[in-house]
Amino acid sequence: MNHFPKLLSSQIGFDVAETLLEGFDRHYRVFRDAAIAAKGLFEAGDWHALQRLARERITSYDDRVEECVMRLEDEYDAENIDDEIWQQIKLHYIGLLTSHRQPECAETFFNSVCCKILHRSYFNNDFIFVRPAISTEYIENDEPAAKPTYRAYYPSKDGLAATLERIVTNFQLEPPFEDLQRDVQCLMQAINEAFGEFKAAPNFQIHVLSSLFFRNKAAYIVGRIINGDLVVPFAVPVRHASPGLLALDTVLLQREQLLIIFSFSHSYFLVDMEVPSAYIQFLRSIMPGKPKAEIYTSVGLQKQGKNLFYRDLLHHLSHSSDKFVIAPGIKGLVMLVFTLPSFPYVFKLIKDNFPPPKETTRKKIQDKYQLVKRHDRLGRMADTLEYSSVALPLSRLDDALLKELKKEVASMIEYEGDNLVIRHMYIERRMTPLNLYLQNGTPSEIEHGIKEYGDAIKQLIQANIFPGDMLYKNFGVTRHGRVVFYDYDEIEYLTDCNVRKVPQARNEEDEMSGEPWYTVGPHDIFPETYNTFLLGDLRVRDAFIKHHADFFDPALWQKHKEEILNGELADFFPYEHGIRFCVRYPERFLDGAPAARAA
Repeated sequence: MNHFPKLLSSQIGFDVAETLLEGFDRHYRVFRDAAIAAKGLFEAGDWHALQRLARERITSYDDRVEECVMRLEDEYDAENIDDEIWQQIKLHYIGLLTSHRQPECAETFFNSVCCKILHRSYFNNDFIFVRPAISTEYIENDEPAAKPTYRAYYPSKDGLAATLERIVTNFQLEPPFEDLQRDVQCLMQAINEAFGEFKAAPNFQIHVLSSLFFRNKAAYIVGRIINGDLVVPFAVPVRHASPGLLALDTVLLQREQLLIIFSFSHSYFLVDMEVPSAYIQFLRSIMPGKPKAEIYTSVGLQKQGKNLFYRDLLHHLSHSSDKFVIAPGIKGLVMLVFTLPSFPYVFKLIKDNFPPPKETTRKKIQDKYQLVKRHDRLGRMADTLEYSSVALPLSRLDDALLKELKKEVASMIEYEGDNLVIRHMYIERRMTPLNLYLQNGTPSEIEHGIKEYGDAIKQLIQANIFPGDMLYKNFGVTRHGRVVFYDYDEIEYLTDCNVRKVPQARNEEDEMSGEPWYTVGPHDIFPETYNTFLLGDLRVRDAFIKHHADFFDPALWQKHKEEILNGELADFFPYEHGIRFCVRYPERFLDGAPAARAA
């Protein structure tokens, strides 16, 4: 009789663990189904449906967590399960994961559910996975009919051209190619120009990940070429050359190019992965140095990326001694921003009060950040990691920062022992503020920054995003030289804006007035007026007029708005226009195709 309660609690622990894993497995089925559906939508060229699918998948994880929480509360009264049983639940869960193919993601799901049920004081104890319990090394899908993580091809046997063609056709895309042999010849020519003709070493081979990476209007083939000691990463975007016909658009052969397409400023890929850790290991082999957290995020497993990022932060704090300080640059009216100099990220908190002319609320700002999370970011808007209840050691906070926190975000902080707990924050990659980049830049850097700035805004409005506050301080320059928008409190859909031309002044008094002589509605925008705060520096003005003379013309903005309202989706390329095959090798394209494709 004395053993009965223990036996009963052990059974409850096992049942709860099974329920948790069933919840995760449902989530991962939905995740994979989305990637499988993406292939059909890409083949059909249904870009609007592909966008909706990507948006819905982002919210799917939280939906599955809520479902699991509700089931645990209904069936097991989860909030009242005692500590001993929670420890057994975790042990049983570990046992269930020993042969699982996504154990690291299942552990993160366990944490997400538990942190919804348990009080914050449990977040760092034995009830959750503070560190991974199951190794992800050498996990592979060993079912006979399953596809491997990557396929190996040996060009020495059949020749490089035939091998490259087989790599493409093995993905069994439904629409035919416009001219696959032509595209393969372009691919070979680009490889030869980059590396010279390959003298085949005994180990000459090409490894290609078995699933396509879908985003925007492209499907990416990702792999690596191995020849002797040389390892060459590559990505080949497949696009619709014309309705119903496909083409290889270019080949990306430099690590820097791959880092950009997998960067924090792009939306997440839709990619089907039976064993995600094996995909991450492969991608890290071609992008060494890129954190695992960022790669998990880029392939759509953003909760796993968020979990790994927080572990990286804790690890960095335990191996560093510098202090968190207020971020350099002009202080914002809405967000308090600080950073840790030795860690390449910024931490952003919504202030308690917003001085004029800001008219907003905390909820509205949070909604704006959610809008960006769900929208296609095009490589022009920074992704944000959103956290609740983050504990930072008080000893690591600079006095000036601590004073600023008490003054601006008192409602968002509390003290717990030697820690300051922040109730809600956003974390983003640290960039050089564009205003500082322009202020300190050489003439060529200023020209580059302004060209990038104009390109960024033009691409955003083509994607139905009006930045709102377009001051240079709200944009950053990445380590790859890309200009990225990162201040979202005034962001709007362009289609919700009323693009207007400044009315003719009635008299000289109107022209000299510091205030508008015309009515301005809450959603009215006047592109002609932007030059007053963008062109004050003559060096900036010259670069702006050179590259973006049409920027201040309302017709440009209205044109893009009308295209969006008509259901048109623009093409976006996360690589230079000049490396597209139809531009780079026009002699290989006949019947006017290069002009049409390059436009």
